Amino acid sequence: MAASFYIVVEGEDPGFDIFVDGNALARNEDALERLAGRLNVRPLLEYFSVDKDSMAVLVEQGVEDTEWMRPLPKSQWFDASDGLLTVTALIGFIASAPAALGSETQPVLKELSQYQRVLRKAALCGVRWHLAVSWR
Repeated sequence: MAASFYIVVEGEDPGFDIFVDGNALARNEDALERLAGRLNVRPLLEYFSVDKDSMAVLVEQGVEDTEWMRPLPKSQWFDASDGLLTVTALIGFIASAPAALGSETQPVLKELSQYQRVLRKAALCGVRWHLAVSWR
């Protein structure tokens, strides 16, 4: 089962496309977390949270035992500018050290650029966000 990290924005419709393809980011999360630590920025997973819509997606994806969802904490939302700090730092380092992630470098850079696009728009609109995970 493969994981994907995607962006959820607060509210119904932010007025812009929030699609990101987060498969490579999920595959390389350990390396990206270590890199974020070296760069003194928050790792992407520190922006993870859940909301009722994300939980509905998990149920649709076949999570049969929904009892574990009851004690989940309230959704957390983050300023897009904070996420941009992480994403921009990661892009800068990886672009300057293309061998950092081996064959995963280009897919990771592509997805980080998608995150950067969405988070820039969210910051301009004053929309908060969090990271969610989908399993396929």
